[in-house]
Amino acid sequence: MKRTLSAVEARKKLGEILEGVHYRGDEVVIERAGKPMAVVIPARLYENIERTRKRFWDMIDEVHERNKDVPYEVIQAEVDAAVREVREEQRAKAAK
Repeated sequence: MKRTLSAVEARKKLGEILEGVHYRGDEVVIERAGKPMAVVIPARLYENIERTRKRFWDMIDEVHERNKDVPYEVIQAEVDAAVREVREEQRAKAAK
């Protein structure tokens, strides 16, 4: 269950929050003055996020290594062309 609590409420109910997060998989947003400050999530979800983040950065490093000898201008031109292509596809879909 996802829910939002004020920081004061979270402080008072920390034990209950931890139980819900651990045993039920709750996700709790903690706010101060109506602004989200933190999220308490199950440790297994956090571990999955960290693994995904590591894989992402490993892929970035791999792409960088494979393309280290390609001039910046060539890469930028390819990125610009890909962005144009995707935007044209989105416009075509929206026009239907």
